[in-house]
Amino acid sequence: MSRYAAFVLFLALGIEIHLSCGTEVSVKDNDKLCLYANLMVNFSVSYEVTGDKIETVEINLPENVTTDGSKCDATSSVLKLNFGEGHSWSVNFTANGNMYEADSITFSYNLRDSTYFPKSVSNETASVTVKPHIKDVGLDTCYSCRSNEMIQTDSVNQTLWNVLIQAFVINGSKSENLTSCAADVPTTPVAPTTVTTTTTGNTTATTPPTTTSPTTTPSPTLPPPTTGNYSIKSDVNSTACLLANFGLRIGFKQGDKYEEMNLDPNGTVYSGSCGNKSSELMLVSNTMTVMLTFANDTKKFRLHALNITAKTSSGAVFSEVNSNLSLWEAAVGSSYMCNKEQNYTITSLLTIYTFDLHVQPFGVKKGVFSTAEECQGDAESFLVPIAVGVALLVLILIVLLAYFIGRKRNMASGYESF
Repeated sequence: MSRYAAFVLFLALGIEIHLSCGTEVSVKDNDKLCLYANLMVNFSVSYEVTGDKIETVEINLPENVTTDGSKCDATSSVLKLNFGEGHSWSVNFTANGNMYEADSITFSYNLRDSTYFPKSVSNETASVTVKPHIKDVGLDTCYSCRSNEMIQTDSVNQTLWNVLIQAFVINGSKSENLTSCAADVPTTPVAPTTVTTTTTGNTTATTPPTTTSPTTTPSPTLPPPTTGNYSIKSDVNSTACLLANFGLRIGFKQGDKYEEMNLDPNGTVYSGSCGNKSSELMLVSNTMTVMLTFANDTKKFRLHALNITAKTSSGAVFSEVNSNLSLWEAAVGSSYMCNKEQNYTITSLLTIYTFDLHVQPFGVKKGVFSTAEECQGDAESFLVPIAVGVALLVLILIVLLAYFIGRKRNMASGYESF
């Protein structure tokens, strides 16, 4: 209940704080506002480094950008955001009548920039162009999408969230009206109506329609997910550099509906990369795509980022990402293990459940897991039998001590009577 109250309060504060921590820009033409954007974008880029290896880096669109190259027209506009040493992200919009849409998104990245791409073997500026799901937006409205949209290509994954864009600003004033994306619109079940008609002789009576309140059917309990075994090699002739065994279930919420699904390893295609500071594992099944990014700070490793896109039972697409995690932490050169079922809240809308977890994203030797650091749940499971054993031993000692004391007293009484 408190979550919904907070949400209502959030809306009441108005559109100006709708996106308080994103990249906000205003494009002007003849000193009049013609294009407005406030959004957050994350890039996961894989590139080649020395030694025929592939590294993957996570880049967040910074708050400080320039808009050189952006332009406004009556039927087309371009939003171009430039940052760093030669990187840019641009969106092309076209208007048709009273509606507009985004035709394409182009991300260009300069592999010479060692800040983002250390040890890159390429000095080129690469680019990818994709088609976003921004369409049927009212001309005098802002496109709003708080939900995550993940757009995947071979080398770059882009995740957009907290998006607020008006590509065609009328009369220099940003509109207060919103066109929300499909993922933000809650689905409301339609209550069935029943009309009863009764005929008696020549008289026909019609009973007014009655409305049946929708009932909430609890989701069926899922069986434990099957444990998948995944191993990543830096090349076909080498041994594994990343090992991961686990069963995975995700729970997510869209509107008022909560849904869970298991990852089926039998129908899952996996890939990934190994690096000195970052390693990735991507799992793609018929129902979901899971990207796990591990970070190495030379002493310990951890699950740093998790990006999940799933297809719901209704056919809608759900996507959530968190790039600031500290899960499954263990010393580099060891593995992390947790056999018990564990659940982790990734975002307010996404929870994951792991079963028989065992991972080692760095320092794998001879293709096998190193000594495991176990989670607290597993450690406690060993402490219980140890504590019980110690208690039984103490009890036995007390019984033996009582026996010998009693026997000694009996012998002493026998001597006295003699």
